[in-house]
Amino acid sequence: MALNLIFLGPPGAGKGTQADRFAGARGLPKISTGDILREAVAAGTPIGLRAKGVMEAGGLVSDDILIEIVNERLARADVTGGFILDGFPRTVAQAEALDGIMKGRSPLIVVDIQVPEVELVRRLTGRLICAGCGSNAPEGLVGGSPEALQARCAKCGGSFVQRADDSEAVVRERLRVYEQNTKPLVEYYRRRPTFCIVDGTLSPVRVADGIASAVDAAVGVTGR
Repeated sequence: MALNLIFLGPPGAGKGTQADRFAGARGLPKISTGDILREAVAAGTPIGLRAKGVMEAGGLVSDDILIEIVNERLARADVTGGFILDGFPRTVAQAEALDGIMKGRSPLIVVDIQVPEVELVRRLTGRLICAGCGSNAPEGLVGGSPEALQARCAKCGGSFVQRADDSEAVVRERLRVYEQNTKPLVEYYRRRPTFCIVDGTLSPVRVADGIASAVDAAVGVTGR
């Protein structure tokens, strides 16, 4: 059975990190909609040219363009054993289209990483990046701590600073928008036997273990 996954979770929940970790552990391609969109534009495909025109005009790429690009990517041979989608779907309309794409394949397993807002604000306002090269600070390094003030980037030797978009006001607005836009998507998937809730407040290793257990349990349900 192929492992076909999508990860849900608010900003700061760690879904990108956990998706990378799971993809590496299970040998699955992680498919970022941003990456395949840029790839289609660079390749000059018909759908890529449509997306390029929208992007150059400063507009948002429409659902139909994103859906077609995802459909093309999921038709490739490297996803026969499964995949992890990163950044798609973001709306119920996209989720419905993905269900159509998935007909005849192994079911989607949906992993929802849940973290309370107070913890998300703490994490996001404490995130640091290198002032020189933009690399993320090591896990556990928090803004304002003595360790953060002394630490230097392993790539370029630069110091670590807070991201410009990680002020508390901006963070709370991002979380509000996520809740408004994504709650219908969570409700769309919630009643499926392959919908998994994982506690994202634990250490990254324990979250990874929780995801692995939840996915294996979902595979057991669909395999019965």
